[in-house]
Amino acid sequence: MRARALMFQGTGSSVGKSVLVAGLARALAHRGLSVLPFKPQNMSNNAAVADGGEIGRAQALQARACGVAPNVHMNPVLLKPQSGTGAQLVVQGSMAGSIRARDYQAIKARLLPRVLASYARLREQADIVLVEGAGSASEINLRACDIANMGFARAADVPVVVVGDIDRGGVIASIVGTRMVLDPNDAAMICGFIVNRMRGDTSLFADGMRLIAERTGWPALGLVPHLDAVKALPAEDSIELAGRGLDRRPGARLHIAVPWLPCIANFDDLDPLRAEADVDLQVVSRGTPLPLGCDLIILPGSKATIADLATLRTEGWDLDLAAFARAGRRVLGLCGGYQMLGRSIADPEGIEGPPGEVDGLGLLEIDTVLGGSKRLAPVTGIVITSGARFVGYEMHVGRSVGPATTRPLVRFDDGRNDGAMSPDGHVCGTYVHGLFAADACRAAWLAGLGASPSANCYESIVEAALDRLAEHIEAHVDVEQLLSLAR
Repeated sequence: MRARALMFQGTGSSVGKSVLVAGLARALAHRGLSVLPFKPQNMSNNAAVADGGEIGRAQALQARACGVAPNVHMNPVLLKPQSGTGAQLVVQGSMAGSIRARDYQAIKARLLPRVLASYARLREQADIVLVEGAGSASEINLRACDIANMGFARAADVPVVVVGDIDRGGVIASIVGTRMVLDPNDAAMICGFIVNRMRGDTSLFADGMRLIAERTGWPALGLVPHLDAVKALPAEDSIELAGRGLDRRPGARLHIAVPWLPCIANFDDLDPLRAEADVDLQVVSRGTPLPLGCDLIILPGSKATIADLATLRTEGWDLDLAAFARAGRRVLGLCGGYQMLGRSIADPEGIEGPPGEVDGLGLLEIDTVLGGSKRLAPVTGIVITSGARFVGYEMHVGRSVGPATTRPLVRFDDGRNDGAMSPDGHVCGTYVHGLFAADACRAAWLAGLGASPSANCYESIVEAALDRLAEHIEAHVDVEQLLSLAR
């Protein structure tokens, strides 16, 4: 069996391609089709463990929408930014080193065969493969050796649907402009367009849809209204996370603060807390002090721990954290945030940046050395302080040792311990991601901070949001025409 395929490319980044693909995947799965997601190249620090490797979190969500387990071939090339000009390169789930943006342009042609091999594997396993592009279809300056958008579409002979975001403004110009700048052979791959995130009366943009179709020659395949339910789905981009963090709940019982660091990673750890009506989760932007009156400060994961620690100090957040801890308030570090809480962090091999060693925040008696093979594994166990069970995963390089590890935070079902606590238990950390997605574990944390026990079932919230999104896609997109265009 060789699946049909259809690719969705955007007029820019963050136009909603990932969510559209997830919703369409769930809609097609509801129709009884075997569906698989594919993204040739992704750039995100929000990753998921898949089949012993790692892929972008968006593709893991899309796999969930399809009703299948994620695997590394769904996202064969993943770039995890470590600075403004460099990233860690992951190929078919395995870390392949760090690379600068300029150097990456030169090696993309060598990666295309592996991308096509992963795509071919998926095509043998499904009725249809939904392919998501990256960034903008009109990035003609990057067209040579492209593997993310038109370069892949042409190499794999996959028809393309262009997606524009009307909520940003200028959607007519962005879609028509895409048509104008594309090479004619690239433009010939496009079989239609979708306008996403319409607010208000959709009939008001009927003339806009007609004008785009006239100027491009592409059929209009859907005008998709804004859907608030997608806020319940894990965010792929940290910019999106910051926007969600502005949706505050000042009347909530618990106030949790999270400093927004440049290389924040695996920030979907925060989503289950954000879904709690009794929790006000504040993502603190640079230039703003950490709120010392909150109940908990969480230091999240980081793709460049030493660099993000330097930013934390530049912002004065280290002083805020020290004062917060001295007052007996609660601090939790997750993965890279856990490493920052220790006495020192060393990166002798330059895995996450220039080789070196720096002082940590000194709130936990641990020392961390980055090195060795990357730990990528699902884990289950209990939080020792509460006995609450969790299902999570590890995704880190390095090892933390020191006196505080004799007071571990979690115990895995295989008997290993992980994490550390201060003597009074108010400062703690762990390498485990996904703690708050487990309902009993999240409820125990919230109860320990003085909130009422939570009745939320987080997994059900995500499933309901995917189902609602699928209904939304069916109502506002010509799904039958999409299926007829796939080949």
